[in-house]
Amino acid sequence: MTPRRLGIAGLLSGLLLSGLVMAEQSIRLPQSNGHELVLEGPATRIITLAPGLAEMVFAAGAGDKLIATVEFSNYPADAERLPRIGDAFRFDLERIIAIDPDLVMAWTSGNPPAALDRLESLGQKVWRIEMRTPRQIGETLRMVSRATGNDASGLARADELVQRADALQARYAGLKPVRYFYQVAERPLYTLNGEHIVSRGLALCGGVNIFADLAVIAPRVSREAVILADPEIMLAPVVGGRPDPLQHWREWPRLQAVKSGELHGLPADEISRATPRLLDSLELACTLLDRFRSH
Repeated sequence: MTPRRLGIAGLLSGLLLSGLVMAEQSIRLPQSNGHELVLEGPATRIITLAPGLAEMVFAAGAGDKLIATVEFSNYPADAERLPRIGDAFRFDLERIIAIDPDLVMAWTSGNPPAALDRLESLGQKVWRIEMRTPRQIGETLRMVSRATGNDASGLARADELVQRADALQARYAGLKPVRYFYQVAERPLYTLNGEHIVSRGLALCGGVNIFADLAVIAPRVSREAVILADPEIMLAPVVGGRPDPLQHWREWPRLQAVKSGELHGLPADEISRATPRLLDSLELACTLLDRFRSH
């Protein structure tokens, strides 16, 4: 082979090797829309577009890589000190571009789709995330750990969460179902359907959502529909220091849940966000359901 050909062969070999190295360093993240986001390496400048996603980054041990988030990102305490770029439903696109993140973590069912599309069209790496089962919290944390290069600190926590979700299902397998109503808000009256992560979580311990079959994930319902369904237990997120959100149902003493005193509040942030703390609230709720069975 001539020196020139040797040089060309060496160049091609180097390019091929470089490509293989880049491929090995790339990180592939499954998107909730069925697509795949590819990062050339671990993200070091992250913006999260939901409070729960900020919490997930901290849970993965990568809080130092968060450069901004949205309003109501209050856990852990370090999240409260991060710059804000709006809230989950309306955020400042120009400010996001100016901050120049290398990864934007988005909440598929909570963030405006048009705004996410716009961010992508402006060249931003947008990772669309949706968690519909407790097990997916651990699986998503595993991916966040990989996306941030924090395998050592995040993967063990992720495995623990997956095991807790599986253990919850195993612990209550085959027990008598308990019909419940989950109240998201009182006025107007909102609930969850069976596809929501809270409903999927309570199903692991035999909880049967009385509005599971509704098409909308967080539908508005009438008081009459709840009374007609007559749930055995009522649950609602509660914020410390505020009035009992289920108090108004005590005006209907013939309801099974009211008659037996099965009106229970669950810590609002923990039960309302798809984060590791949701497992804590689900375990509490499952204990309440199981206590009802023993009556």
